[in-house]
Amino acid sequence: MKQVVFASFMLLFLSGCSLFLSEPRVAVKDVAVTRIGADGVDIELLLGVTNNNSFALTLTGYSYDLQVLALPLTTGGDRRRIEFPGTATTDVRLPFRVPFRSVMEILKRHPDPAAIPYRLTGALEVETPLGARLVPVSSTGTFSVPQRYRPAEILKGFTGAINSLRR
Repeated sequence: MKQVVFASFMLLFLSGCSLFLSEPRVAVKDVAVTRIGADGVDIELLLGVTNNNSFALTLTGYSYDLQVLALPLTTGGDRRRIEFPGTATTDVRLPFRVPFRSVMEILKRHPDPAAIPYRLTGALEVETPLGARLVPVSSTGTFSVPQRYRPAEILKGFTGAINSLRR
């Protein structure tokens, strides 16, 4: 009987401890085009992860699904470790490459390069003192393509190069 009471007490205690664990908050701070290469476009998400707990949490992995203009753009994940100190916000950069076929599907819709809508969903796998937890991430917003990467600027550069060859 003592073992049943002790086991019940421990179960209640551990359940109560989870009430003291605050899941980290994740906010998308920026979405940026960082490079255009022969194999696609490199994009970087900047996330701010806020740990409101008094103790550190450790990221052990993440997964994501990014849509642009309601088109699936890229999915992926990684198994890297990042520590989130207690009562602090930590910036996390998530780089990924988008193939040109996906970029062409977006360009067919003639988006405003200054305000392209996106939707990010995913999950962070976080180690806590009470075990591993999945923290859902969901964000919508817009991002701006840097002026030098906009189609009109690229065409100007291409036209300028052709004109200089003619001379």
